[in-house]
Amino acid sequence: MQTSASMVMGIVFAPLGLVLVFTAAITPQWREGQKHLSLARPGSLPGAGLKGHGSGVKSGATEAILHRSDGLWETCLQVVQSELKQCWPVSGAYQDDPRVRLAQGLVLSSLFFCGTGIVLASIGVRCWADLPLRGVAAAGGLLIMLAGLLGLTALGVYTQNLGRLGMETPGQGRNNTKLPKLILRPAGSLYFGWLGACMQVLGGSVLVWSFKQPSCPVLPSCPMCPLCPNNIGEEETEVYEISC
Repeated sequence: MQTSASMVMGIVFAPLGLVLVFTAAITPQWREGQKHLSLARPGSLPGAGLKGHGSGVKSGATEAILHRSDGLWETCLQVVQSELKQCWPVSGAYQDDPRVRLAQGLVLSSLFFCGTGIVLASIGVRCWADLPLRGVAAAGGLLIMLAGLLGLTALGVYTQNLGRLGMETPGQGRNNTKLPKLILRPAGSLYFGWLGACMQVLGGSVLVWSFKQPSCPVLPSCPMCPLCPNNIGEEETEVYEISC
């Protein structure tokens, strides 16, 4: 079996990168933020506790932390330290933002190219055979590397505009409903995507590099070494001594 270490490395890194990018794509944690809210307790008077309290928190209100997280296809709101959580598909200005749509298209393309590249690389490596198909493996590595570059582009566009995605300009709002303004920051899914895309680029690069055939040293004792790929298929000749 002539499977090189670079092929094995590529065929391992590529599926790991695909899993990480897929996990990042389906989870709604590309950006997140928190907001402290004061909620009125049931039965409390609206003006109760306003006098004599310098802390700024009303005696008839309770403080809660609202956590918001956005993904490419889903948005979630959750009250921290409670079971109140609701998720729904992205909509409104965030959904219509061209940068979000660009990131969605690039991620889907990345998943498609990476899956196709892994299939080609698996056929090319052929661990069950004596010799790999280096050209097929290199073509699969090229698709995997392209998938990683597409994923990195999507992540870069999203990260660069993270705080401005879905922010409508005054007078362009579709409704009068206003959510609390949050200070948004990168979330866990974004880091999974970065790691997965880098692994795809690395795995695809080593598969492309495996296109070069290794040199086969010629042993003095065996000039026609059968392990050398260049000599396989050549006709073997036998020498017979003929005595008259």
